[in-house]
Amino acid sequence: MQLVVARIGRAHGIRGQVSVEVRTDEPELRLAPGAVLATDPPSAGPLTIAAGKVHSGRLLLSFEGVPDRTAAEALRNVLLIAEVDPEELPDDPEEFYDHQLVGLDAVLADGTLVGEVHEIAHLPSQDLLIVRRPDGREVMVPFVEEIVPEIDLAEQRLVLTPPPGLIEPDEAEVASARDAAPTAADAPDAPDGADGTS
Repeated sequence: MQLVVARIGRAHGIRGQVSVEVRTDEPELRLAPGAVLATDPPSAGPLTIAAGKVHSGRLLLSFEGVPDRTAAEALRNVLLIAEVDPEELPDDPEEFYDHQLVGLDAVLADGTLVGEVHEIAHLPSQDLLIVRRPDGREVMVPFVEEIVPEIDLAEQRLVLTPPPGLIEPDEAEVASARDAAPTAADAPDAPDGADGTS
């Protein structure tokens, strides 16, 4: 099974290094020196990682056969794809591969079906579950423990505890500054002389 593990970003320096947007919880395994990765588009690869290091919080990689900045820039936005055994599981039992989550039923705590997990979106700030509703609409659910407290692979489902409005927009609780502003009726009585009369 193929999994996207990174997207190549900008070239860094003049020796063929590139920054990458990591899309795996196991970069030390998937993006290690010597790893051979397929690419999307296929014409850009396969690429063999020659070296990697973290610089200013970003992972920088260099590839065999990519000697300079010009060659590195040509790889921008290329997706790096690892071949993974479908039976392989992450070391951490609290982590999941995308292919384990796609296709799961998403239900509320009372068992109400919300939809089916269609895709996992890996954003810089957090991951999102893209849940397709029975009517075809898609809902983006932050993949955090507060909202997705339970994942049961054996039952092929995950439980959602969404805040109001996340699944059904018309159920959103709207907070308005005007609701909290005091009205004239709420104002305390002014002391004698404070109203401009004497």
